[in-house]
Amino acid sequence: MTEPEAREAVARWLSLVAADAELSPYLIGMDWDRLKAHPARSLTSATGVEVEPEIPRLGWSEAQHRRAVDYLLGVLERHNERSVASFWEAVEDRCPGLLPEREAPLLHAALHQLVSRADDRPNRLALLAVLGRAYRRYGLRPAHAAVIDHALHTKVPWQKIERAAGRMGDGPAWWPAEVIGHDRACDGVAILTVRPWRRLSFRPGQAVSVCSPRRPGRWRWLCPANAPRPDGTVELHVRAVPGGAVSTSLVHEVRPGELLHLGPPVDTGLSLVDGDLLLVAGGTGLAPLRALVEQVAAVPGGRRVALVVGARSVESLYDAVTLDKLRHDWLTIVPAFSHDDLAEPGERGDALTVALDHLRPDQAVYVCGPPAMLAGSRLRLLAAGVPAERIHLPERIPWR
Repeated sequence: MTEPEAREAVARWLSLVAADAELSPYLIGMDWDRLKAHPARSLTSATGVEVEPEIPRLGWSEAQHRRAVDYLLGVLERHNERSVASFWEAVEDRCPGLLPEREAPLLHAALHQLVSRADDRPNRLALLAVLGRAYRRYGLRPAHAAVIDHALHTKVPWQKIERAAGRMGDGPAWWPAEVIGHDRACDGVAILTVRPWRRLSFRPGQAVSVCSPRRPGRWRWLCPANAPRPDGTVELHVRAVPGGAVSTSLVHEVRPGELLHLGPPVDTGLSLVDGDLLLVAGGTGLAPLRALVEQVAAVPGGRRVALVVGARSVESLYDAVTLDKLRHDWLTIVPAFSHDDLAEPGERGDALTVALDHLRPDQAVYVCGPPAMLAGSRLRLLAAGVPAERIHLPERIPWR
């Protein structure tokens, strides 16, 4: 946001606060110019389109402060709506029919987020996957770049988007998906069930990028926890991580009836292979491995599968109810508790340590979990005698 735009937004916010009978008494005797300075600087220096406003507390209670923040968020939302409308009108004026008006908010937010360079590498890859598919979907060409740059009032790194377009293939850039279920499975973890408006074709083990209108422009990798279903629904497991605005929003804010957007599926190195399997899951890394179990269930083919599910304690084994329903004579499920002194001896330790007790010759081994778990997994498996070609880790996307 430019400095004049930030000053205008803060002035509008302050007028709303002054009109609030409960909040306005705290403004008495305040220097309004100094009061407006800090949030204006915060908005000017913010990167991307996601802004968590910083405003002085002025002695307000937590509920009062939240209301003051909501006033500013409303002002910013209206500013963004005007920016999107201006962007689309500018593109439409010079290239009629190039971009559908209904898609302008998503594209506007994603391009601004890419320009901001605010994301880490995996999340920038998620953003580029979506923008690369959009580039192909809308038939964008280098000649269109100057038009869009002019409409955005900034310069977009089009070479990166063009390279992503070459990798992504054809198809929709995103799938609108309604949240039809939101279950707080345990502290900090939510299981979301979404129904895409049009069927999302994916394979177990793949990842999709996810965006919430609550955090426009921010796309994050998640992996479906199910094989494709007849009703087309998709189950997503999300852990709120420190500093993860999107994951925190999905866990604590999003509710049934809201709309998310899913990006195109991407391979992660976790596709199913033939033969017996040893699946080792840590945290929400369980999601893609549970999807593989469902894929095997459709055609068991005589194979044996062992699924080791790691958690700190019984209370943090967030998907226990569903796991209990996975009853097959070819499937063995073993919990592994790293911080539970009451666990059985064979279930005590980190997931990979427990899994190695169940390792058998000729098994393909899949490991998925947080970065700390993945860091030494390959070396430990090689040291245990597992051939490199039988080790499957999420190679392209760091999982959380």
